[in-house]
Amino acid sequence: MKALVLTHYNHFELQDVPDPRPAPEEVLVEVKACGICGSDVHGMDGSTGRRLPPIIMGHEASGVVAELGDGVTGLEPGQRVTFDSTVYCGRCHYCRRGQVNLCDRRQVLGVSCEEFRRDGAFARYVVVPQRTVVPLPDAVTFEQAACVEPVSIAVHAVGRLPVRLGDTAVVVGSGMIGLLALQALRAAGCARLIAVDVDRRRLELAAKLGAHQTLSPDDADVAAEVVCSTAGRGADLAVEAVGLPDTVKAAIRSVRKGGSVALVGNLSPQVELPLQAVVTRELTLYGSCASQGEYPECLDLIARGLIDVTPLLSAVAPLAEGATWFERLRDGSEGLMKVVLRP
Repeated sequence: MKALVLTHYNHFELQDVPDPRPAPEEVLVEVKACGICGSDVHGMDGSTGRRLPPIIMGHEASGVVAELGDGVTGLEPGQRVTFDSTVYCGRCHYCRRGQVNLCDRRQVLGVSCEEFRRDGAFARYVVVPQRTVVPLPDAVTFEQAACVEPVSIAVHAVGRLPVRLGDTAVVVGSGMIGLLALQALRAAGCARLIAVDVDRRRLELAAKLGAHQTLSPDDADVAAEVVCSTAGRGADLAVEAVGLPDTVKAAIRSVRKGGSVALVGNLSPQVELPLQAVVTRELTLYGSCASQGEYPECLDLIARGLIDVTPLLSAVAPLAEGATWFERLRDGSEGLMKVVLRP
């Protein structure tokens, strides 16, 4: 089969590689669409330590069932499916509690590091465990389904927060996850949504996707503007989708006393915590990692139009053009959001 292989850092080759075979309780999926994740772009140069060559990357994918391993039930060849990028053991303490994203033996599709190596879906075929496979609703296209992984990250982050009907929420960072979190907050019942970013194109898109107010730190003190627009209180909730010192500080400063902040961005491994503000204003900070089985819910949100991923699809291209699209995404000058490759 053809596969896009990271042969060494910053270099991809379209290669012929052996077709994978499903082991017991595994499913062979013929890939129809696979999105390029920001973590792939960040990882292609080796800076994250999570993409050690050679590796077939790609974990945001959809396709059709091609073959079933022994013991697989409930699926049929030809069935349209997607699959969770998190490969969990199903047996550890956390898996038994339903916290599969915290699995002690957690692996991620398309990731190669010192602990494990697992080829991904920038290829004609990929093998995944049956327990990660989710059938697609008829109303969801392959390209839309290739976005369900980032949707699940946003939905999981919002699900960590104590959202109440009528709440005001701030989303710091209007990239892919931030724009999806914005829509998830709206679907959860928030009445007022404020989007923050330095990129005006992203803020314009945030407004089209439901933001009632958009703010740039280049133009104003974000936290002061949020407080001013909320009768001097601050927002009830915030989602921080960047992970830099200034953006974390802005999210914390933007919420009211007793407010809650979901931390999902992690560009910087360490940030300074404004401890006194968190303590004296009795704020609650929620870490949020990946997702926890929300794929069916997310597919339903997409199918019903409550989360619209189509405006975030910047391009759909053949797998053979993958190396070029990786370069364009790394350059960042075009404002691309999500690029989906078709094997």
